Amino acid sequence: MFAVRSWRHRIFIFPSHSSSFTSFALMAASPPKKSRVSSFSSSSSSPNYPPKRVGTHNGSFHCDEALGCFMIRLTDKFREAEIIRTRDPQVLDKLDAVLDVGGVYDPGHDRYDHHQKGFTEVFGHGFATKLSSAGLVYKHYGMEIIAKELQLDVEHPDVHRLFIAVYKSFMEAIDAVDNGINQYDTDQPPKYVNNTHLSSRVGRFNLDWMDPDQSSEKENEAFQRAMMLAGSEFLENVRFHAKSWLPARSIVMESLKARADVDPSGEIMTLHKFCPWKLHLFELEEEMKIDPPIKCVLYQDDRSKSWRVQAVAVSPDNFESRKPLPSQWRGLRDEELSKESGIPGCVFVHISGFIGGNQSYDGALAMARAALKL
Repeated sequence: MFAVRSWRHRIFIFPSHSSSFTSFALMAASPPKKSRVSSFSSSSSSPNYPPKRVGTHNGSFHCDEALGCFMIRLTDKFREAEIIRTRDPQVLDKLDAVLDVGGVYDPGHDRYDHHQKGFTEVFGHGFATKLSSAGLVYKHYGMEIIAKELQLDVEHPDVHRLFIAVYKSFMEAIDAVDNGINQYDTDQPPKYVNNTHLSSRVGRFNLDWMDPDQSSEKENEAFQRAMMLAGSEFLENVRFHAKSWLPARSIVMESLKARADVDPSGEIMTLHKFCPWKLHLFELEEEMKIDPPIKCVLYQDDRSKSWRVQAVAVSPDNFESRKPLPSQWRGLRDEELSKESGIPGCVFVHISGFIGGNQSYDGALAMARAALKL
């Protein structure tokens, strides 16, 4: 078991003494101190030393560097680091880490740009999307960040599972949008505009061109808000996977292992505790080399306490079922359905045949077994 910790931040702005760049620091949530040095201090370093400094470009910003700056400050190495926003190469060269600017990818020196010619770095683990600065930070520090959230050793298998899952469900989209990678291989124009995703919402924090105040101070304040939005959604995604996704995966795995005890065909799976199972099923079937694949899943409805028999779709994003419930049952209910199927206790079968119900587990299992044969 593991506990999930929260990461809360309060923002303080410190004016720059140079016109070539601007800087600010996100400090851990605590009352601001009068001493500037002590405000910067970290429990992982001596207050006699200045904080680490992380650079990114000034001007218009995107989701990837906002999220990358947030994430890197969750690490031990860059905890409470000061953020420097500049394009001055002489300033960047002196910083402890640089994200999304500088034309260099060198993790050994914490340089994480992705705009340079010849850059082709990907996350690995079967993913082929080119990384943004956020993806680069996640690739090198994501395991540490997740281990802290779970309060587990970085080598724990659950840390690795979440490392992959969070990239797939959250980080890859940030990388793809920033690198201009289409979600679908098609020349057809999209049927609608989607400006609701995280990258779009972060982009709207940029100063409006009609705003008369285009100062670097106001731009930094906007970047801070962008960091907090991107970072909070990243942490929400990590926590969801820790508290919900991972337990559900365990339930589905155990149910798959016990499938032969449900029916000799091995094509019916019973969830003895309901959980979000669909995505886990497809991934675990491939991982566990399940053959033949599951056709029906049985689970109890928490409200009515009756049982559901659900046909498994051919793929996660497809409405077509591998083996839908029989056409002669569809749209029928109660006694009429029980008479047609010859199975007592039937409640309903959806008109599309993807789901049905029975008052008892034995009845739902009988419906699933009959559906495999009809």
